Amino acid sequence: MNRIVESTVQAGVQVRRVPVSTTEPFWIRMLLITITVVFLGFVLFMPLAAVFTEALRKGWGTYLRSLNDPMAWAAIRLTLLTAAVAVPVNLVFGLIASWAIAKFEFRGKSLLITLIDLPFAISPVVSGLIFVLLFGAQGWLGPWLKANDIQIIFHVSGIVLVTVFVTFPFVARELIPLMEEQGTEEEQAAVSLGARGWQTFFRVTLPNVKWALLYGVILCNARAMGEFGAVSVVSSQIRGRTNTIPLHVEMLYNEYNFVAAFAVASLLALLALVTLALKTIVEMRMQRQAAESLSVES
Repeated sequence: MNRIVESTVQAGVQVRRVPVSTTEPFWIRMLLITITVVFLGFVLFMPLAAVFTEALRKGWGTYLRSLNDPMAWAAIRLTLLTAAVAVPVNLVFGLIASWAIAKFEFRGKSLLITLIDLPFAISPVVSGLIFVLLFGAQGWLGPWLKANDIQIIFHVSGIVLVTVFVTFPFVARELIPLMEEQGTEEEQAAVSLGARGWQTFFRVTLPNVKWALLYGVILCNARAMGEFGAVSVVSSQIRGRTNTIPLHVEMLYNEYNFVAAFAVASLLALLALVTLALKTIVEMRMQRQAAESLSVES
């Protein structure tokens, strides 16, 4: 059972009803906390520490030389290029899809939501195979692409396409629940006051979802830079041309160049830490905005 702190108003300050757990014994709470900390230590902190330990095992000089390798820089550039294309595309798609789903009623709405969740439901390797089936030399569009001298599979364009595919749900899935919860009252009020469609979007809709949008972009960018399965299927893994950072790490590791592999992998680990920090900041800002909205409504 939970003890409820009743809502009171004292000196103009409103205290909301907050559930407070009071019945769990101390040993149960400590046991749950200990299990959580131990689990995180094994699956998160120890692997993270191992990455940086192995990367620096032969000193900073070797670490920096591994990162300054031309092939490593080529992989970094390709990864940044892929994310620079995939993230804006998914940002625009996420805004359009979430706006359509949350603000309008139409046939096939549930099917559209299901299709948006499709990359979450299938393996990234299968996602890559789908594009090979479509655009490969023996695929459905392969002969036409070859006749027009267009290459997608085993090319940068194929890497970008599969990355867009596996990351497009992130922005939409962050925005759809929030937009559905907000409803259409504010947009209708703006239209009744003479605002046009784009004015309503940029002055009403977008400001209301900006933090959720940023949250989705952060997750989308992290997945785009770290994607391995789908990219490995459509990439020929040519050094300096079609190797992203994850593929370059795998290639170095398979060549027993462990220090260089972990040095490049540390870049992805740093990206994960930065993503976690940004995610935490955005979550705090979203919670603060939600609290402000509740206080205004009350």
